[in-house]
Amino acid sequence: MFNPEFLTSDNEAISGNALIQYLQDQSPDVLQRVARSASGEIQDIIRHNVQGLLGMLPADHFEVKIQTSRDNLAGLLASAMMTGYFLRQMEQRMELEASLMGGSGGDDLDADPGPLRL
Repeated sequence: MFNPEFLTSDNEAISGNALIQYLQDQSPDVLQRVARSASGEIQDIIRHNVQGLLGMLPADHFEVKIQTSRDNLAGLLASAMMTGYFLRQMEQRMELEASLMGGSGGDDLDADPGPLRL
């Protein structure tokens, strides 16, 4: 779950970050609601991805301890966040395609949709 306390850091590296400032202006309820919006499937994929990056061993046979620097941990967390953002966007696209295909009677979700237009 989302921990809003990380936003209270006085670290100079993030003090000029517009996104951090925006997040600090949000109510904790809004931040919790957004954090809960990730589906179980997305959470499972991110969990599996992070475990793969860390090289998790079965807990019933090993006691795993990971040591890293603050910067490396920040990079890992940023990667997990970006993965979550990407997966949520793809999930929304999948839902949109399914709803559009359901209305038109088309079943070919693997068809090339053509060039991406923004």
